[in-house]
This record gives sequence, C-alpha cells and structure tokens, in this order.
Amino acid sequence: MLQENWTDEMIRSWIEQVYLGKERFHEGKAWELLELLEQSQFEEKKRKHFKSVLLSKLAEARLNRIGKIDHLIERWTKEAIREDNENILAHELKVDQFIEFLKQIPIPNKFPQIRETDHGSAKKKTAREYEKIAECFFQFSKEHERFLAQIQPSIAYAHHSAKETKIKETTRLMQQLQGPFQTILTSARDYANSLTGVYYSASQFGEITKATREIEQLLCNWNEELTEFTKTKQEKNALDELQYMIGLEDVKDRIKKLYQFLHYQKERMKQGFHTKDGINLHMILQGNPGTGKTHLARLIAKIYYELGLLERDEVYEVDRSQLVGAFVGQTEENTMKAIERAKGGVLFIDEAYSLRREGASGNDYGQVAIDTLVSAMTNEQHEGHFAVFLAGYPAEMRKFLRANPGLRSRFPDFNHIEIHNYTLDELLEIGELVAIENDFLLTSMAKKEFKKRLELTQVDDSFGNARTAKNIILDAIFEKGANVVLDQNKLEDFVLLQAEDFKELTTSRKEEHAIEDLHKLIGLEQVKKEIQQLTSFVQIQQLRRDKGLQALPLQVHSVFTGNPGTGKTTVAKLFAKSLKEIGLLKRGHLIVASRADLVAGYVGQTAEKTKEKIKDALGGVLFIDEAYSLFSRGESDFGKEVINTLVQEMTEHEENLVVILAGYANEMNQLLNSNPGLVSRFKKHIAFPDYTKKELLGIIEKRAAQHGYYFADGAKEHLTKVFPEKGHPANGRFAADIFDQLAQIQSLRLVTIEHELNDKQLAEIEKVDIDQLSLTDIEG
Repeated sequence: MLQENWTDEMIRSWIEQVYLGKERFHEGKAWELLELLEQSQFEEKKRKHFKSVLLSKLAEARLNRIGKIDHLIERWTKEAIREDNENILAHELKVDQFIEFLKQIPIPNKFPQIRETDHGSAKKKTAREYEKIAECFFQFSKEHERFLAQIQPSIAYAHHSAKETKIKETTRLMQQLQGPFQTILTSARDYANSLTGVYYSASQFGEITKATREIEQLLCNWNEELTEFTKTKQEKNALDELQYMIGLEDVKDRIKKLYQFLHYQKERMKQGFHTKDGINLHMILQGNPGTGKTHLARLIAKIYYELGLLERDEVYEVDRSQLVGAFVGQTEENTMKAIERAKGGVLFIDEAYSLRREGASGNDYGQVAIDTLVSAMTNEQHEGHFAVFLAGYPAEMRKFLRANPGLRSRFPDFNHIEIHNYTLDELLEIGELVAIENDFLLTSMAKKEFKKRLELTQVDDSFGNARTAKNIILDAIFEKGANVVLDQNKLEDFVLLQAEDFKELTTSRKEEHAIEDLHKLIGLEQVKKEIQQLTSFVQIQQLRRDKGLQALPLQVHSVFTGNPGTGKTTVAKLFAKSLKEIGLLKRGHLIVASRADLVAGYVGQTAEKTKEKIKDALGGVLFIDEAYSLFSRGESDFGKEVINTLVQEMTEHEENLVVILAGYANEMNQLLNSNPGLVSRFKKHIAFPDYTKKELLGIIEKRAAQHGYYFADGAKEHLTKVFPEKGHPANGRFAADIFDQLAQIQSLRLVTIEHELNDKQLAEIEKVDIDQLSLTDIEG
C-alpha cells in the first residue's frame, strides 16, 4: 500500500519490525523504501545495513513466492551481503541457494535399461545415454566444487547446524559418486565400441550394471539428506484464503459467522437434534463490477464442501444466454440441464436480474427460467443436492428480488451478502499484488501515477474495482515491454514499473487550455470573466485542501440565462473541459439534455430516465437546455419528478457531477423558486447578452476563416452595410446561417465558370455574393 511522506524514523521502525518478524513484509513497500534510503539522513553504515535487510527480505519473499532460486534472488542476496557482510538472513539465503542447487543434481532415479535381447544399435544408443549422464554429472560436480567454496563464509555466519550437517554429508556423497560415474563413463564408451550385432563385452556390461546400482543407492541417500528442505505447498482452507484477500472486512466477518452457523447446524444434526427447515445454502451476492463476487462464490462453495454440506466444491457459472431459449420448452430444458450439471455443487447465475426484463413481450422466456429454478430448489429430487448463488449489481438485484416473491423467499436475509467497492488504498494494494504476481515491482513515482489512473476511472458504478486495478497494471506492463530497449539489457527494465509506464498516451499536437479557447470566442467579455473567476476559485480551494488548509465548499452548479444562439452550450463545453484540466472533473465531457430526454409518460419512469442521463454525465457536466420547461403547475406533469430526482442525485454525487441549467432569465427564476433545493444549489448565475452587429460580423469572419474562406476587398464592408444594425434575435445561429448561405451562393457562381478554378477563386467570397444574400429568409 502506498505510504506518503515517509520520515527517517518511520523507515527505521518499519525495517526493524520486519527484520524482527513483528511486521508483515510487503515487497512493494520494501522497494519504495530502498529508493527513499538514497535520500535519507542515515549515517552510511546504518543506511547500508537497512539496504541489506530490505534486499535480503526481497530475496526471501521471492524465493517463498516462486519456490526456486533465480538470477534475481542471487543478485539481491549478493548485493545484501556486499552492503552488510554481517546480515545473517542474507548468508542463510546464500546457503539456501546452495541447497536448492543440490536438489538439481542431474542423476535419474532409474537409469535406462540395457536388455540383452536388444539389437546392437539399440544397445549402442543406450550406452551413449549412459555416457551423456556421466558427462552431465561431472559438469555438475565442477559447479558444486565452485559453489561450495563460495558459500563457506556464509555457512560460518548462518550457524545453521542442520544445514551445515547436510552440506557436509552431501559433499561426502559427491566424492563417493565420482568413482562409479568414472566407471560408467569409461565402460559405456568401451561397451559401445565392443558391440557387433548382438555380441558385446560381458565384463564391461557387468561393470556398468554394478556402477548404476551403486549410483542409485547413493542418490537415494542424497535425496534423504535433502528431504526435510523440500517445501511442500500448504493447501489453505477456504476461510484462510478469504482472510488473505485484500479488504472486504465486512464480508470476512459475515462469512466467518456463516461458517460458524453452518458448523453449529451440522453438529446439532450429528447429535440427533431435528432441524425442520434444514440448512439453506442458497446465496445472494450483490456488488459492483470487480468486487470479487465470482471469487467469493468459489470460496463459499469450498466452505460448503469442507463442512460436508455439498459433494463437490465446483461452481457451474451461467447467465441468461445459457438458460433462456428462443421457443417454448427450450428454456425449461436449458435450465434443468444447468441444474443437473451443478448437482452436488453450486449453480452460479451472474446478472440474475436479466432473467426478468421489464416490459418484455410475451415470447420472452426469462420468467420460465425463474419458475423452473424455484421448482427445482424446493422439490424432493433436487432440494439439498445443489446450491443456487444469484449475483449482480446491488440496486438491480434488490429490484429483481422484490418483483419475484417466490424467488425471494428461498434466500433468507442472513444469506444476502453485499460486497462494497474497494477503497483507493485497497485498490493500490491489489494492483501492487498483481504486479508482484507478474514479477514486477512499482517505483514510488509509479505508485503515484497508478493512483492518478485509478482516481480518473472512479467515476460511476461501472468502475471495475479490482478488475480495473489489474487492467491498469497489465497495461503498464505492456507499455514497459513495448518501449524497452532490449539490447541495453538492464535488469531494472525487467523488474521495475516506472512512472512513464502508467502515463496515458497523449497526442503529439499540443492542445490549448480551455480558458485560452474561451478567450478566443468573440464577445461575451463578462461571461469569460465570470467563468475564469469560477474556475480559479475551484483551483485555489483544491490547492488549499491538498495543503491541509480549510477549503470553502465548491459551488459550481450554474444557471446560464440568455436568448438562443448566445453561446451558452459552447461556453458550457469549455467550462467542463477547464474543470477537468484543474482536476475537479475526471472526464470533463458535456451531456446536453432537454425535457424530452428526462420526462417519461408515467410515474416512476421519469426518475429512472433522469438517473440514466445523470449517469451518462458523471465525471462531467449535465447541461439542461430550456430547463424552465420542467416547471409546471399541473399536478399530473412529471417535470417535478425530474427536479426532485436532480436535487437528490446532485447531493449523492457531489463533486462528481456539475449541472448547468440554461434558458430565458424570467422563466428560469420561476423554475428555481419552485423548489427550495434548486435555489440552494444554483448560486452562480451567468447572463449571456445578445451579440452586437460588430460581434456577429466578427463571428461570420471567424467562421469563414475556420473553413478556409475569406472576404475579397470591399466584400466585408459591403456585408456591414446590408447587415441589421441591431443585430439579430437568433444571435450566433444567425451568423452561422449567413456564412452557410454565402458559401452556397459562392458555389453556385463558381460552377458557371468554364475555365479551371484556382485556389484564390475557391476561397474568396466576393461582393456579388453578398448582393445575393436573402436576410429575410434567415429572419423567417
């Protein structure tokens, strides 16, 4: 887990606690501290000692995790001893490396057999195999001699009498093996050369046979000496596995209670006490994506099996597509097949609520699957022979169960488990664990970038929790592998994930900031000032919060008032982008909605429709155009339901959602006054004035330039003369329509020219084009 602002005292305390075995060792944290040691104020001897401890613990953790010695463990052990030659753990690891090496002795448990009835070529082939085994042994013997000399100092430091005794005994056995292997090497060659057809040297055959028997006995003694150092993987029970999972503390407590209850019920039955209703094994698992519902289902199935409540610990996973058929009878058949397949174990139905679709037509057979399932859970043939686990998102699961009383009654409340989202710290730990499992460690800067990536993805209920953390780590590993320079062959490139591996790809073009784009808009000077003031306020309050100072509440929900075409939507888009740039919003997108997007035809549906639109806008800005249309004095109008839902959702999502209401000033005031909750949440009002004649002409000229057009000499002045003095009520839309009409008029003129057109002609709007303008058509 990422630890911010380590002090030297914290570093010293953690390393010493780890060294004494009083603190659980964490590979990711150890690597972070290795980096921090370089900037610490410890005296050189102390720093070297701490570095040696961390390196030796990293090597030990890796050995325990992968179960064998590799070049990285060798390197860390060697560095640990170099930093502090009195590090006992490092010396013990060096001895362990030697013992692991001894286990790799290249002698087969049984030598290939030479049959007297074999043809000469077959005997010769086997003799060559004997010769090769002998050569491998002598090569191993030389390596043994070299390695043994290297670890002598470590044996003296480690003071591990059992290991020291075993090393002495295997050294003696190694010496005893020299003679018979020399016999094998010499006799096998001579034997192979003596073969003619089926004839061979009997004396050499006898020597080989005798030598192999002697070697096999010595190998048996060798393996016995090393048996106690051969680690066997301990199989964890289900509860132990659950405890090792990161987070999920509420779930762990609940499962422990469930385990105790089931054990108690089983014991009562053993003692002859009657349980009328039996033991209900069916479960409801509710949680958002990536919270571990499937993994938890497998652990509970294992608990049931360990308690003898199920014959198998297997989980058969299905969803709607595997149960619901396309014609009468197929759904029941599919469901019964799934039940038969799961018999003795668990039938796990993911997104179970998809079996019942609201408003589905008569040929949707999801209900048939539910009815068949309920029937099987209660009839004598299947009851007690399998468990049903229903899984899905919390809100949808609750609604599904309310709509199916028959199904709901089969799942007692104590078998309902809701798995909450992981905290950010837990996700960081999960990600580090994924990296470690893939033989990578994160640098301290990489952890900070990983944290940023996680925060950006935590927007709505679709956030994938542990799955997202895992995907970000795997993406970083991909970036590492795709960009590393292999011929430099630096070990760090194969072990460490750096900050740059986590940074998302950006375009090579330098994008301008939203505020810069805002100031390039024509007119709207007061609007620009107010938007910049608002974003500056947000930026400073966030900075105060980061520095631990008191911060004022962020009130960024706004009301934009003004006539159509005054730039409200354009400014809202830039406002959303600027809030993302300063870190308030995670996506910075704009969702535009009107009454038709929010209001439905009957009670209840409007709230759902509004929530869906809000869900689309999370992490960005929801812009409700002509919002006053939601206000109505009629009791049967569902606009009020939108307003109430909006107020509720704004409270729930806080800074993850910004809402802008837009429309005419008077009508907007009526809307806000209709609900006290709205007034308190929309304190920022920004008025968008109509564009002047000069500003509208500027918009036309800017639009022309953006599309590669320009006005010929005198054309712009001519446009000024024919343009309305008071501007136009359609504002920016009027200016856009003027340019579009001019482009069409120019095109009609150009197609009549017979010679080839040059670039200037294609780009120039002339005075004659303006003469053809019909302002009345636009005004109409």
